[in-house]
Amino acid sequence: MSVVENILEQVKKRNPGEVEFHQAVEEVLQSLAPVIEKHPEYAKLGLVERFVEPERVIMFRVPWVDDAGQVQVNRGFRVQFNSAIGPYKGGLRFHPSVYLGIIKFLGFEQILKNSLTGLPIGGGKGGSDFDPKGKTDGEVMRFCQSFMTELYRHIGQDLDVPAGDIGVGAREIGFMFGQYKRIKNQYEGGVLTGKGLSYGGSLARTQATGFGLIYFVREMLAAAGTDYKNKTVVISGAGNVAIYACEKAQEYGAKVIAMCDSAGYIVDEDGIKLDTVKQIKEVERKRISEYIKYHPTAKYVAGQNGIWSVKCDVALPCATQNDISIENAKQLVANGVLALGEGANMPCTNEAIEYFLEKKVLVAPAKAANAGGVATSALEMSQNSMRLSWTFEEVNEKLDGIMVNIFKAAQSAAKEYGFEGNYVAGANIAGFLKVAEAMMAHGVI
Repeated sequence: MSVVENILEQVKKRNPGEVEFHQAVEEVLQSLAPVIEKHPEYAKLGLVERFVEPERVIMFRVPWVDDAGQVQVNRGFRVQFNSAIGPYKGGLRFHPSVYLGIIKFLGFEQILKNSLTGLPIGGGKGGSDFDPKGKTDGEVMRFCQSFMTELYRHIGQDLDVPAGDIGVGAREIGFMFGQYKRIKNQYEGGVLTGKGLSYGGSLARTQATGFGLIYFVREMLAAAGTDYKNKTVVISGAGNVAIYACEKAQEYGAKVIAMCDSAGYIVDEDGIKLDTVKQIKEVERKRISEYIKYHPTAKYVAGQNGIWSVKCDVALPCATQNDISIENAKQLVANGVLALGEGANMPCTNEAIEYFLEKKVLVAPAKAANAGGVATSALEMSQNSMRLSWTFEEVNEKLDGIMVNIFKAAQSAAKEYGFEGNYVAGANIAGFLKVAEAMMAHGVI
């Protein structure tokens, strides 16, 4: 059994039932075999074994009172995975599907993603199985305050900096920041990112993940001798990432023809009218099926996964993990897809990724392509530390530059280690090497 296979076997044995975490580790380790071969010192010092083991896992109960006066109890998590290159950094996810395995997979991916940004931030993730959907503002506030009453003792602007993720937007960040400030009796602006603009948030943070995805895919297309102009695009999701990926893709001349939410998808062969989607999802907070009321020539289909049957040149999964199965991948390839950009975290199964690469589809992996969000969160931290705010244009320009550098790092690492054109392997290797060098410098601890 090879070193990589042995480590993966250990991970599965020590983390039973955590299938998403197993999947994330397996996908990364497959890329690292030539790295370990070139650097035998990594094996000698157990560096990869340390890399796949979180530095700290925190689990806690979150009791809160609903509007009927009934006490509810949820479970909270924070996985502080790796601090070799900076304080832990990663979002909080509030969703019924959350359990330790999902938080560990997200935290593990975050190590590499944060490393690729070139900024001094380590990897972590957190969240709860609380579902903010259908809850009143008062209920969400009481939950967030209870959640932060435990979490506050484990975070800090030089220790661990959470942000938003699925189910955690500006409202939730505001409630948690207020509770943190109340408990600590100090204004520590850099302890949370994704804050409102009135109290230290950054311009362009809302757009950052979607814009960053489009910038990375732009570079990938350019390296293949093409661009977005007149390309048909399908985007899964209808949240921040999907909406702003759509906006930027349209700016570059692409024709976005389909989007979805968890209930179903819309197809508009004339091109998605983004203003309508923003009105439905950001203002009215309704289902995307409302779109056909405004544009009756469009089509709505119940069931989200069917969106991958829509023929397109570029597929952008921006919803959640394992959105694209091997069956979906085969359908996309049969329909002539040229490129795929992962806007969500691990939206493709490992089998789907392997199939895309085998069929020479360009793949922009999540840990590189959706790093724009955390990169801009780190820029928010910088602005908080300097007590100033940059303009939207300044932040967006820095974001674009970061995404170009991430692409170049992935491209270069892939070529050096025998994976030329494989940006999945390239991103894994480039992200890992920086963390590995820092871990080596710190000694065995």
